[in-house]
Amino acid sequence: MGNELWQESATSLAEMIRTGARTSREIVEAHLERIESVNPLVNAVVEVRPDEVRREADAADAAVRAGGPLGPLQGVPFTIKTNIDVAGYATTQGAVALKDFMASEDAPTVERMRAAGAVALARTNMPDLGLRMNTESALYGATHNPWRHGLSAGGSSGGEAAAIASGMSPIGLGNDIGGSLRSPAYACGIASIKPSRGRVPDRNPSAVIDQAINEQIMLAQGVLARHVKDVRRGLEIIMGAHRRDPQSIDAPLRGPDVARRVALVPSPSGGTTDPAIAEGVRVAGRALEEAGYEVEEVEPPMLFESYLAWAELQLMSMSVIAPLLALVLGDDAKRFIELADAEFPPFTTESLFLMHQSRWRVASEWRQFMTDYPLVVGPTWTQPPFELGFDISDAESSLKVIEMVRFTLPANILGLPAACVPTGIVNGLPTGAQIIGNLLREDLCLDAAQVVEESVGVLTPIDPRE
Repeated sequence: MGNELWQESATSLAEMIRTGARTSREIVEAHLERIESVNPLVNAVVEVRPDEVRREADAADAAVRAGGPLGPLQGVPFTIKTNIDVAGYATTQGAVALKDFMASEDAPTVERMRAAGAVALARTNMPDLGLRMNTESALYGATHNPWRHGLSAGGSSGGEAAAIASGMSPIGLGNDIGGSLRSPAYACGIASIKPSRGRVPDRNPSAVIDQAINEQIMLAQGVLARHVKDVRRGLEIIMGAHRRDPQSIDAPLRGPDVARRVALVPSPSGGTTDPAIAEGVRVAGRALEEAGYEVEEVEPPMLFESYLAWAELQLMSMSVIAPLLALVLGDDAKRFIELADAEFPPFTTESLFLMHQSRWRVASEWRQFMTDYPLVVGPTWTQPPFELGFDISDAESSLKVIEMVRFTLPANILGLPAACVPTGIVNGLPTGAQIIGNLLREDLCLDAAQVVEESVGVLTPIDPRE
């Protein structure tokens, strides 16, 4: 592949631009050419406006020539999932019904990336309203895993992960209510961070209804990239209180020193785990042990209760907006919800009350546990990426997909940070580990992810493969 600009990290590109070694225009052109070359094979990028991108890059270069202060990602291109507002673009959320739903302002994360000097490059694919763990959109079609055509790139930020893994973008923005930043990172062999509740501001300016309770409690905006250092830099840029989000807070990224103890969970309870996936988690554990962490195979408390609380809260909120979903979702997305919802009874005031009590008990038990084990390292998915369409083939396959993402759910229901990092390649597909930290301890997650990355290496970018 040679030493192409699209292979570089976001922080390396920023340094090239800052020093004058390269211009933003050159870097943008390299990524536009890469999109044109490989996107037809993966369908990760769904909208790009080259002339607008070039104008932004030229403005970034003019700022460099002017000699004033530069942003930390001055002139570096970034991509944005299609459920995040970008001024002048439709916030389609992958749904045909929203293809003309235009945003007049940037979402807080986009606003902050642009304030840091970054150049908005393209929009990326997602399933309808993000309601599948697989990126197949009624509006845009399916995103293919760049490691193997025909396999899922994960969801719902699958377009982002596939674009980054195949060199179409060095860094991007996504979000996560049930693994949607972490599942695609695992499936595509890149890094990501799901921040703590409140760490990064949410709320699209275009939103016409208030956030549902499941989103208030469990949804997080975050960053994906090939390199952990880029994920950290992106988080530093987008975090902090914002006028649009009443839950967003200002808090330092670096916290006090704690014991470097890790609870390793290669095969979490609640379902099966592929041996290669479990071994990938142990690869992370060995890397951390060699770096001086104390690693012990022990499982956090009340895992099943955390899974159940997530499912009850998510399905309760979806049932309230069911008439709206019926108007917006495509047929495949409706089928996944119908299949996944089959075994859950109707909600009552008492059941919801008990669910929130259970959520509190789980959080209390985890807080006690993480006093002794500040990091919990386990799988993101417990099985390899599945074939496109598998999640909606029947009720059994739908439940298998839900089972395999189970270990992502505690971080959402508890509002905890979780980083993802690759741990190797098995049978031509990446493996990885998820690193969960205590509330507002993204620094510990990213420190540990950096250790794993330094041991294993960076697996991407890659050319899309058959």
